[in-house]
Amino acid sequence: MTAEAREAGPQEGLAADGDRPLRIALLTYKGNPFCGGQGVYVRHLSRELVRLGHRVEVIGAQPYPVLDEGEDLQGLSLTELPSLDLYRQPDPFRTPRREEYRDWIDALEVATMWTGGFPEPLTFSLRARRHLRARRGDFDVVHDNQTLGYGLLGEVGAPLVTTIHHPITVDRQLELDAAQGRQRRLSVRRWYAFARMQKRVARRLPSVLTVSGTSRQEIVDHLGVSGDRIHVVHIGADTDLFSPDPAVPQVPGRIVTTSSADVPLKGLVFLIEALAKVRTEHPEAHLVVVGKRAQDGPVAQAIERYGLEGAVDFVKGISDAELVDLVRSAEVACVPSLYEGFSLPAAEAMATGTPLVATTGGAIPEVAGPDGETCLAVPPADAGALAAGLSRLLGDPELRARLGAAGRERVLRRFTWVKAAEGTVARYREAVAASARPDFRRSAATASAHAAHRAEEVAAEETAAAEEIVVPDRESRATC
Repeated sequence: MTAEAREAGPQEGLAADGDRPLRIALLTYKGNPFCGGQGVYVRHLSRELVRLGHRVEVIGAQPYPVLDEGEDLQGLSLTELPSLDLYRQPDPFRTPRREEYRDWIDALEVATMWTGGFPEPLTFSLRARRHLRARRGDFDVVHDNQTLGYGLLGEVGAPLVTTIHHPITVDRQLELDAAQGRQRRLSVRRWYAFARMQKRVARRLPSVLTVSGTSRQEIVDHLGVSGDRIHVVHIGADTDLFSPDPAVPQVPGRIVTTSSADVPLKGLVFLIEALAKVRTEHPEAHLVVVGKRAQDGPVAQAIERYGLEGAVDFVKGISDAELVDLVRSAEVACVPSLYEGFSLPAAEAMATGTPLVATTGGAIPEVAGPDGETCLAVPPADAGALAAGLSRLLGDPELRARLGAAGRERVLRRFTWVKAAEGTVARYREAVAASARPDFRRSAATASAHAAHRAEEVAAEETAAAEEIVVPDRESRATC
């Protein structure tokens, strides 16, 4: 589509690409945009799909997606498909009251949690299949946001396109590497038991989207998906929101990062150690972490060990505007992750014109660009290299200005949500066209029979104990 067509918007009765508008079901088993990248993906992609002239119904479980509103977003809606919300605050791993149980899927969800597993991808997929089949004909395409549950194999009322941001097996291995003691490793393995299901499902999917070339290769290597069924559609930053603003004063020595405190994959513990080194040269250096502070664990221990209690702040629950101003106020943004399937924090920081220090973990170099041109790149899990990069930027205003400007230009060229939506629609249309072929219908019928058989097997495996569940009082509930 030409730039002129994009600016003109959809014609009456047509989508922006000149074809008929699509009715899209966008599924997400966990959709809160304030607690993870999947929620951010759903929020921004759904908005831009509607602006391209399509109708999008987001179907999600708790924490429910937060969608944008506006006169130009009348075609966007949310359908809540509730789970038992077993991990909600302030009562995670709760035992539901007897009257909360509705069916065997609820019993499966509780039984899996009680045995230390994570049930939501499977149970959401089963509820979604039931919901979609009851509404057969309402949608032209179903887009699953990395649920990868058995329930989504086979017939779901429309052609299926699935986004895999990166294989969850990467997270599992990093947590196993960081786990101390046999009991902890066993716990990690049980929690990630759903990865076996996701691997089986991924191999049978007709169309897979992913967000980077690195993720594409890892989906092939880790999940065994055929490379010709995987398509890279880069995601991006909201470049209208994340933009430079000279009116926001920079705070001397401020470094900002986005991280879940004790998720090993995020590498925050290495950034804490690096900060201690940086402060020997730049005593004003301090870190603001967008994320929840853990009261104990490796990060808390590192803060105490290096005497950084007054130099590290955690903020959470802030608005979009507050987040953007926080990033603008920093002299340096940092992505210390050991691995990322894309890295929205990198793209968003670059979009504000804030210079970036980032590791080369996973797909981060695809986003951040060449070392010395659009960022300073350092090896993952290397506190010394992080410290050197941060010190260099804090001490060189000209380098900060050059990298900041180049970083924003890179994001504008490559990583916007409009481009992501256009690329996604192209894959939707391919899936719709493929579904009309006789060979596709035959393979879909086979997959549907396999999925039904496997769902029965899973129910037998996971609910053997659930069949005898007597819902206990809160005082006698099982713990995880």
